[in-house]
Amino acid sequence: MIPRNQALAGIRTALARSRAVALLGPRQCGKTTLARQFVPPDSPNYFDLEDPVSLASLDQAMTTLKGLTGLVVIDEVQRRPDLFPILRVLLDREPLPAQFLILGSASPALLRQSSESLAGRMEIVPIGGLTLKDVGIGFQEAHWLRGGFPLSFLASSDTDSAAWRKNFIQTFLELDLPQLGVTAPASTLFRFWTMLAHYHGQVWNAAEPARAIGLSESTVRRYLDLLEGILMVRQLLPWHENLKKRQVKAPKIYFRDSGILHQLLGIRGRKDLQTHPKCGTSWEGYAVEELLTSFQPDEAYFWATHAGAEIDLLLFKDHRRIGVEIKRADAPKLTPSMRVALTDLDLDQLFVIYPGERRYSLADKVDVLPLSALAIRTPEILK
Repeated sequence: MIPRNQALAGIRTALARSRAVALLGPRQCGKTTLARQFVPPDSPNYFDLEDPVSLASLDQAMTTLKGLTGLVVIDEVQRRPDLFPILRVLLDREPLPAQFLILGSASPALLRQSSESLAGRMEIVPIGGLTLKDVGIGFQEAHWLRGGFPLSFLASSDTDSAAWRKNFIQTFLELDLPQLGVTAPASTLFRFWTMLAHYHGQVWNAAEPARAIGLSESTVRRYLDLLEGILMVRQLLPWHENLKKRQVKAPKIYFRDSGILHQLLGIRGRKDLQTHPKCGTSWEGYAVEELLTSFQPDEAYFWATHAGAEIDLLLFKDHRRIGVEIKRADAPKLTPSMRVALTDLDLDQLFVIYPGERRYSLADKVDVLPLSALAIRTPEILK
């Protein structure tokens, strides 16, 4: 098992300050493995709602849960939304005899239910797959190709990893999305998801995919919002300032897992990836996810003008403005676009991220950094 120290630290921090913590993320991302490091699965405080025994024990949920002390884990909580009002009552007890760590596949319905019933009582901790910090910089190429889902990354070969991802996508389209209220046929959803893969790293325009698959623009936007809500897709919003330049106002689309993106693009091996037209934007999205996970900014945007100036990430952290430009090049150079962003956005620092191994300076406040260094040692580097 690969240690996930950053995720574990985040859960411990949330538990130290909150009565309940919701660990939310897509299926198979490792939520259960993390929870079992806090409470063993054979404990009377562990409930897996995909287990008939656990389900039966919660037929009288108030009676079962109110006598427990310490940390209580409820896995796959979206299967029993009726538990949220009961949890609210249990979490209002003084003194508090038990905390709750609840796990579920993130969905709009689950988030809405929890926010209504447990407002002010529960902290939400989103969880993705394995990060570069988890697997180590020596496995960066494999991590980029296969993505962070544990069973995909740990597969014995690239072929086995691709087979796992193919099955994951099929199950996701045929079982998971219908449970979230999506009624479109799986074939239509697969076409939409494949088209979305070609938008990876680009500014979103709902009109083209809507025409191509015969759906309304509002339906396409709803599907996109749903994929974002279950942490499969990221919509990176544009930053607007009171500038005289005309600025881009639509979001950029990124797949949060590079392995799922590659599967939808037909990329099966490392040679396929290196020669694919989307290689550069794939690496950009991979870097975006690693940086946001490691840096954990207060806010994150991209910035672009219709005149061509742009910056891949504008991060706000501790009252600082940090720009990030991502380049898949051996030796990135200072560009006019970087100069414009540095001045117009009043950046405290601009980092140019590349896949190399050496750090060097391009200009005052502009440094080139390897992705591995920034993703793994972000706090030290940004001080």
